[in-house]
Amino acid sequence: MKPLLIAVVTWNSAQVLPGLIDSLAAGTGHLDYHLVVVDNASDDGTVDVVRTLAPGATVVQTGRNAGYAAGINAALSVAPDAPAVLVLNPDVRLGTDCLPELLSALDEPGAGIAVPRLVDGSGALIHSLRRRPTLKRAFADALLGATRAGRWPGLGEIVTDPATYAIAGDADWAEGSTQLIGRQCLDDCGPWDESYFLYSEETEFDLRAASRGYSVRYVPTASAVHLEGDSGTSPRLWALLVANRLRLFARLGPGPRVGFYWLALLLREGTRALRGDAIARAAVGVLVRPSLLRAERGPEWLDRVPAPDPTNGVSGLSPARPGAIRS
Repeated sequence: MKPLLIAVVTWNSAQVLPGLIDSLAAGTGHLDYHLVVVDNASDDGTVDVVRTLAPGATVVQTGRNAGYAAGINAALSVAPDAPAVLVLNPDVRLGTDCLPELLSALDEPGAGIAVPRLVDGSGALIHSLRRRPTLKRAFADALLGATRAGRWPGLGEIVTDPATYAIAGDADWAEGSTQLIGRQCLDDCGPWDESYFLYSEETEFDLRAASRGYSVRYVPTASAVHLEGDSGTSPRLWALLVANRLRLFARLGPGPRVGFYWLALLLREGTRALRGDAIARAAVGVLVRPSLLRAERGPEWLDRVPAPDPTNGVSGLSPARPGAIRS
């Protein structure tokens, strides 16, 4: 079998990248792989870290902060015939034999994407599995909170029942920090959608795969640590995450339902903003500005978010994946 492709997208990730590279030997087991690191114009020595710690890796430099999907697409172009592609955030640490376990799951009928059991840096389970966005789930999230609503399949988009994470099964989609995608699925689905910049691009890809008959297979025997990013603490990143949820829902089925979905998001963020939540205030500030909702996503979009943010951009800890659940 040809080497598997491991695709890592970085942006100022020099601090966290060594831990990922150190985990690859145990995480890939006996499998042969080709590591491709796509760097989005880091200025902290990320590229030097790769060349020092993984001299056999291919480094692709985009020359700009191009976003997560663009980075993945750039990595895919390096090895267009790889039998499967493991997409990783730089702040992921693979558990022993994670990749072989995921690859075995792709042999199951209908499986196009395989994802592991994820824990955070303290070892706590991450609720990484998701259900398809619906109006009912959006309003349940707003009224009950994501954690509480997620216990019931009909109400919650985030799967929060711990029992679900103990057994193998399928999900509508999964958070994108650690996803193994089979070659046939990639060929049938095409490139990742770069219009989201950060957040929701994995949702769109996984749901697109489902529309073509592929399932997202959860593999509890495969494990990884995800240190998670700043979307739960950065006003600008949270505002982008919320705006992209609306963009995704509108593309899934344009029409009057989109207005009600916007209302559910505004209700959720507005009630939290009234309690003094600065992150929610940033999301509300975007939701009530149609020009921002329509605008092209990118670093300039983040700079237009009407909220103070000391990070002034996208954190290098985790450049594209949402972190904590905000109940």
